[in-house]
Amino acid sequence: MIPGVSIMGSGAAARAARLERTAQRGEWTRLARRAAVAWCASGAVSLVGAQIVPGAPVRSVGPPERSVAEWLVRVQQAARIPSYVGTFVVSSASGAMSSARIWHACEGDAQLERVDALSGAPRSTFRRNDSVTTFLPQARTVRLEQREQGGEFPSLLVPGKDFSTADYYQARQLGQGRVAGFDADIVQLDPRDGLRFGYRIWSEKRTGLVVKTQTLDDAGRVLEQAAFSELQLDTPVQAAKLRQMMNDTEGYRVERVERTKTTPEAEGWALPSAVAGFKPQNCYRKSSAAAPRPMVQWIFSDGLATVSLFLEPFNAKRHAREGVSAMGATHTLTRRIVGRDEQWWVTAVGEVPAVTLKAFADGLERRP
Repeated sequence: MIPGVSIMGSGAAARAARLERTAQRGEWTRLARRAAVAWCASGAVSLVGAQIVPGAPVRSVGPPERSVAEWLVRVQQAARIPSYVGTFVVSSASGAMSSARIWHACEGDAQLERVDALSGAPRSTFRRNDSVTTFLPQARTVRLEQREQGGEFPSLLVPGKDFSTADYYQARQLGQGRVAGFDADIVQLDPRDGLRFGYRIWSEKRTGLVVKTQTLDDAGRVLEQAAFSELQLDTPVQAAKLRQMMNDTEGYRVERVERTKTTPEAEGWALPSAVAGFKPQNCYRKSSAAAPRPMVQWIFSDGLATVSLFLEPFNAKRHAREGVSAMGATHTLTRRIVGRDEQWWVTAVGEVPAVTLKAFADGLERRP
């Protein structure tokens, strides 16, 4: 990776050099995922700009009321914005905050991006469609892996599946606001049951790009907010430079995360009772040097929210405590399952209420 190489046009070279020097990355697990979302019809939020004030009258301005499907289609159509650069911020009700700098470009049908965390340990992640390269400068390590595009809010529609999203959410238009200097339409997607959270979305008026999102609990409280605090649309980001930097691993130890497509049946797992609205997406067997025995990841989605079940043999040294934890809108449930001949450890993760993860864990069955 060549930190000093500009990935923007000559007119923006000075600004790019300054941004490169200030890109000291931050808490990454959540941001990498959110940042990946931003490059295809998804987006982010600014911690500045329009806010919804509880109890205040909302002026219904802008286009006519849209259905859930119409709002999702509009946001998905923003996927072909040629390029943008911005600072992306994620904050939670607990007070945690992380940020990253994003460069995004399109090259034909390919989506490319570079995301630098702005706090915590230095980390840079490059993505070209579903190929992801993560540089860890302090460890002189680069990690190569495949990750699916979309499927995590606010990338909204999960590709390749026919979801009945409107059966589980209803849309309310809240008016207009201004985020990071851009005018935006505001819509709220309210869940029709207690198995999912609600979302408040700011969509940039001209392009449809989501510029702000809030994840809401059943009382309407903000669990997590994601945002562009600064955004430049149609900035001349050079896709070729992003590719060059992504492929330059000289001087780094390369670690590959292998992922093989499989089926739950082939791995000995079943979920006889479906969790309402959530459809199975994919199932993978994953292995790495750090985990000698493969782990299975089974992915579900309702078209907006995504749940992953990670299934692996129980290890008393590593798997000490069962329970539920939360960070912002993301809940995690861990549980030991006793099979006929072996014990297993289940980790369920998703931006859903804890009761949803419990429904998945309760329904899991180990089969020969």
